[in-house]
Amino acid sequence: MSCPLPEAAVALLLNHHQRDFPLVPRPFATLGESLGGSEDEVLKALAQLREQGVVSRVGPVFAPGRAGASTLAALVVPPADLSRVAALVSAFPEVNHNYAREHRYNLWFVVTASAPERLREVLQDIRVQTCLPMLDLPLLEAFHIDLGFDLADPPTYRQVQSDGVPGAPDLLEESQRVLLGALQAGLPLVSRPYAVIARAAGWRETEVLAQIEGWLMDGLIKRFGVIVRHHELGFAANAMVVWDIADDDVAEAGRALAALPWVTLCYRRPRRLPDWPYNLFCMIHGRDRATVLGQVEDAAARCGLRATERAVLFSTQRFKQRGARYQAAAADHE
Repeated sequence: MSCPLPEAAVALLLNHHQRDFPLVPRPFATLGESLGGSEDEVLKALAQLREQGVVSRVGPVFAPGRAGASTLAALVVPPADLSRVAALVSAFPEVNHNYAREHRYNLWFVVTASAPERLREVLQDIRVQTCLPMLDLPLLEAFHIDLGFDLADPPTYRQVQSDGVPGAPDLLEESQRVLLGALQAGLPLVSRPYAVIARAAGWRETEVLAQIEGWLMDGLIKRFGVIVRHHELGFAANAMVVWDIADDDVAEAGRALAALPWVTLCYRRPRRLPDWPYNLFCMIHGRDRATVLGQVEDAAARCGLRATERAVLFSTQRFKQRGARYQAAAADHE
């Protein structure tokens, strides 16, 4: 089935509207005007892209640690048991990303919960159910966490998003928590999506629009727009590059890596000696393994890290990828 929008319009939709999504009652009509199409054509195109897996959702990306508690964790899983353990881990609704990677610690997943207490409960449940060695690597400092992908060649934009050292989760009112829960799965693909969210949360449409704008201004929402899946867009080589940096130098190295155009994420996490000596992480998403390895070497040269111990953990299998869930009960439009 052909896409309702021309190819050039779809490219603009996917690339330029990963952020700054219209906060108006009929956002898809506004997008249609800017793309040279109709509201119905934009809605049909997004529905088709979502069905194909290219688009995950249209909605918010919340700042790590602001809307709830989260961590990156890893397990040492016997290869023959990887699928079973991955399914067990993915079954937790608090797990939003779950990947196999090339390392002794071969199953890596992100856990996000409404509160630190629930986060600890989930990690403990996984430990008990798997009886496997686990790394718990909470975010210590963010140098670049944007989660957008510039699909243009050459790139047309880059915004380095540095959040610094995370604090405690925001103290939200119960009504705000309800709205967050209604938003976290994304907007429904209908003419007036904010009105649907408003009804689900017990708010008025104008109040929803004002709250989203407020959350964007204060950084609770990092960006609001089309959320794409990198693998379906051809970025098949997903590498987590970890570095063992002297503690006094990690901030400088992190800022240098974050400035590189091919680094999609960069942050500091704790060492877990003796098993895990690395304290600086960056993500590189490329179209092939050789390109990513070349970018790793280029990064090491540019940032003065050639002699630094590092490891490159390519993903080998994706078990789960979706937006974080900060509320257990939420409207789900994915």
